[in-house]
Amino acid sequence: MRKINSALAVVLLLILFACGGKQSEDQIVSVTIEPQRYVAEKIAGDRFVIHTAVPIGQSPETYDPTPQQMLRLGKSVAYFRIGAIGFEQAWMPGIVANNPEMKVFDLSEGFELIHETEEHHDHQGHHHHGGSDPHIWSSVGGMRTIAWNTLNAFLALDKEYTAYYWQNYNQLLSEIDETEAIIKERLSPLAGDAFIIYHPALTYFAEEFGLLQFCIEMDGKEPSPARLKELISTAREHHAKVVFIQQEFDSKNAELIAKETDCRLVVINPLSYEWNKEMIHIAKALAGE
Repeated sequence: MRKINSALAVVLLLILFACGGKQSEDQIVSVTIEPQRYVAEKIAGDRFVIHTAVPIGQSPETYDPTPQQMLRLGKSVAYFRIGAIGFEQAWMPGIVANNPEMKVFDLSEGFELIHETEEHHDHQGHHHHGGSDPHIWSSVGGMRTIAWNTLNAFLALDKEYTAYYWQNYNQLLSEIDETEAIIKERLSPLAGDAFIIYHPALTYFAEEFGLLQFCIEMDGKEPSPARLKELISTAREHHAKVVFIQQEFDSKNAELIAKETDCRLVVINPLSYEWNKEMIHIAKALAGE
């Protein structure tokens, strides 16, 4: 076999690197949850590797990272936080202190958060660390804010590829618009309807589409027998048809309420990477499909 001369070898290496797909491991951007990774990968394309801090199946309200995961976070050039969720409030100060050169971007910036002091929030019987509901990704408007802030974060990190990021961002917006149209088609006839959920992950979704959300969880704890009795009465009063359960939480109380009220028990995953499919799944469940 003939040897490849040095000039040809250099050319081949340049071609290999040009077509090599994702950036090397030193171009990691970390995010807190999978829906953020969905957005970041759509906009970043092959320019960055996106790492999710909270593993699939774990709650971002209470998750504690392993030492290995903290090391992985330390390799990130930037961290995109979702805003006010338990994991970030507990761990971001340490992550920032240990990685002073890592840039941090808040993807909730510019979005009007719902606070626990508001009347409509109190009647649902739940509270969040720091006094505000962090689940902005569970709404179309929230996802548009996340996408916009993600775009600007990548523009700040990698200005040379501005046109590339804008193109990817506009394509993502089209997908979000299509998702919203499908959801509206399902939920427009259901304005004012109620649903039950264990953890209050759909507050912004309910606000956006004119629904009532009632939560089983009380101040982050299992409900008392009196609270369960109240929820069953509330579900009947508002003619709720669906009780949502999530894999991160115990389902026995949700199952009890569903049984007592003849509601359908539906498994959802608001933390799914496939944000658009999950939002449509939730809308279809509410519509009885």
